[in-house]
Amino acid sequence: MGDAHDEGYRADGELPVHRVRLSPFVIDVTTVTVADFAVFVDATGYRTDAEEFGASAVFQANAGAPGTPVPGTPWWLTVSGANWRNPGGPGTHADSLHPVVHVSHRDALAYCAWAGRALPTEAQWEFAARGGLPSARFPWGDAAPTASDCNIFQGDFPSSPTAPVGTMPAKSLQPNPFGLYHTVGNVWEWCADRFSARYYRASPELDPQGPERGASRVLRGGSHLCHDSYCYRYRVAARSHNTPESTASNIGFRTVAR
Repeated sequence: MGDAHDEGYRADGELPVHRVRLSPFVIDVTTVTVADFAVFVDATGYRTDAEEFGASAVFQANAGAPGTPVPGTPWWLTVSGANWRNPGGPGTHADSLHPVVHVSHRDALAYCAWAGRALPTEAQWEFAARGGLPSARFPWGDAAPTASDCNIFQGDFPSSPTAPVGTMPAKSLQPNPFGLYHTVGNVWEWCADRFSARYYRASPELDPQGPERGASRVLRGGSHLCHDSYCYRYRVAARSHNTPESTASNIGFRTVAR
């Protein structure tokens, strides 16, 4: 586990590379889709954090309504009415086959509790994402990605894309050798663990669960907005994190059973 090529961001804590052993587990072939999440909401009446708050973060190219630029990252807009049903805000509609987005960590846990599932630990996620290719940069190996490998930003980030910007169906492009789709690119995926950049220095070898303390939660896999010039985090070793109440148009999740 970790960045065998030493090319990640130091602040993300992708080093040291270390051995991990995992108990057996089952993981979703795809991220949870809009259709999957709709079944949960219809059964429970659940309202997401984005719906309760009344707004969520949307990438500028996908906004269906005016929004307020996020300080420091003006290509992100806080758009009123953006949520899992309306990912770009009012006037936009989620595709049932695409990953559900605008879900917080709390929302993902609520879905898991209803479905009898769990969020993967960070170690489970990385093992599954690698597809049996130890130390490789990507689920397909070390070669630079093509458009048929993963859904990441094409062109000059953030304002000059050369291809459509947004999510793809959760079951599209080529799966990794374990049969999992979009383990890099498309949407970031929540993991169960709290985040610490120092955790790899002391994590246990057997079934690591993440640090006991920490305000933010781990995100893995990168998204359709990753780009070498800004966010080289569509590698299987790459780590990111956000506060558990955070929601955005490029954050989703997949689940596991133990």
